[in-house]
Amino acid sequence: MSATGIRGRSFSSIAELQFEAAREAPAAPAISFQDVTRSWAEVDSRCRAAATLFAKLGVGAGDRVALLGQNSDVCFESYFSPALIGAMFVPLNCRLSARELRECLDDCTPAVLLADAEFAERARAMKDQCPYIRELVVFGGNGPGPGALDYERSLAEIIDNGSLAEFSPSRDDEPILLFYTGGTTGKPKGVMLSNRNMLTNTACSVEDYRMEPGWNFIILGPLFHLAAGARIFSCAALYAHAVVLARFDAGEVLGAIEFHRVDSVTLVPTMAQMLLDHPGYSDHDLSSLKIVTCGAAPLSLDLQRRLLRALPDVRQFQTYGMTEASPILTILDSTWHVLDGPRAAKLGSVGRPPAHVEIRVVDANNNDQPANCVGEIIARGPNIMVGYWRRPELTAEAMRGGWYHTGDAGYIDEDGFLFLEGRVKDMIVSGGENVYPIEVENVLTEHPAVRECAVIGIPHEIWGEAVHAVVIAESGAGVGEKELISFCKENLASYKCPLSISFRREPMPLSSVNKVLKTELRKPFWQGRRSQLI
Repeated sequence: MSATGIRGRSFSSIAELQFEAAREAPAAPAISFQDVTRSWAEVDSRCRAAATLFAKLGVGAGDRVALLGQNSDVCFESYFSPALIGAMFVPLNCRLSARELRECLDDCTPAVLLADAEFAERARAMKDQCPYIRELVVFGGNGPGPGALDYERSLAEIIDNGSLAEFSPSRDDEPILLFYTGGTTGKPKGVMLSNRNMLTNTACSVEDYRMEPGWNFIILGPLFHLAAGARIFSCAALYAHAVVLARFDAGEVLGAIEFHRVDSVTLVPTMAQMLLDHPGYSDHDLSSLKIVTCGAAPLSLDLQRRLLRALPDVRQFQTYGMTEASPILTILDSTWHVLDGPRAAKLGSVGRPPAHVEIRVVDANNNDQPANCVGEIIARGPNIMVGYWRRPELTAEAMRGGWYHTGDAGYIDEDGFLFLEGRVKDMIVSGGENVYPIEVENVLTEHPAVRECAVIGIPHEIWGEAVHAVVIAESGAGVGEKELISFCKENLASYKCPLSISFRREPMPLSSVNKVLKTELRKPFWQGRRSQLI
């Protein structure tokens, strides 16, 4: 058993972060949500009570506790509480369709489903369909409704009675989090992340972003994505304060940064653009900001330069990573975010790996590429996932040779900086959300009027990429764009649905092995832009 060091302290479980924050800074603010602020002592008490509630409901080591809802104080707490009894937390994407949610639930079979009151009816329907869900627990709103427990009332009773469970937190390489991502097979993949994974990433973010104890952080991205969720552990490690917004609204964000004197904000490119474009941007005092980090999707050079001009006194960082890497793989440090001089040449890079990560760029035979030659990016380190839940073959494929194969293409220059050049896979990144074409194609081909289809990413000024479908209709079918888009919306999360559809009469362009050449389909849309064709 080995511990991970964070600022001179050693930890072997994320539970220890929670315990230490409550012990060393009990009165310090931990979270503000909907005008309520709780201290680290209060958060610790609520997490222990929640873990006790789960144990009373039959949750044990290795079991799963899932949550369906927007960002909330309960979601914040659930990053800690299931792990206190050795269970895993599964934050579900509340934007998914009922069909997609059912696929995730059937895969991870949670013992308990937590639900925001806004999603209670949907969760109740899921519980009725899923016999493995022993209990539905609802929080927020005006009560849990029929067939569900009240989260807040249950916690209050446990805290008042003082009857806490015996805690046996998971440790080291035992998994604590399960995140669902799309897949090239069309089925969701559950990424298992361990204590060591998240502690390693926390140590990295605290050091490399030069964060300070007691900072005010704002969490804007959805907590069912790790890019936002990982910051919870940074807050605990620094006895810091997380300002959590239920959802992103540019005006609310600007107001919250000013009101709470926020030190750190993490953005995806779409959020950054919306903040800068907001008509009230210049009316808000953002002088408290110390750092801005961007990730989850490529940040264009134009937007980088715009951010630097808008926030000249704020340290800015760009991060490249993915859920499987907990999530950081490389960081472009603030010292390279400059508009002029020799360092400005690195502004198009995603930086260099932190000390705990090894990065290589390889050819199809896993041989290292020379400097400035494009290949697939592979990585290894204590931050790399435990594996895919119940998918040993997929895990072995992704981790072949002991290195995680990202499926992204890029090159490393002579100074060790990584530049992204596109994607080996066909994944589309739209507004920071990953969309796997086969998921959309599988739905489209269920429509009786669709004979063949191919889904690609095309340029979008706000979202970076938009989902576009190329369709060959059945002979004589009178189907139109609106009908097919509506059909997709009935079966997929809205962000996965095509924004546009083009109809094709000639056959799809095919490779020598009869695979659709999506590079050819993309070309007319990406002509004259930075290549997305790899």
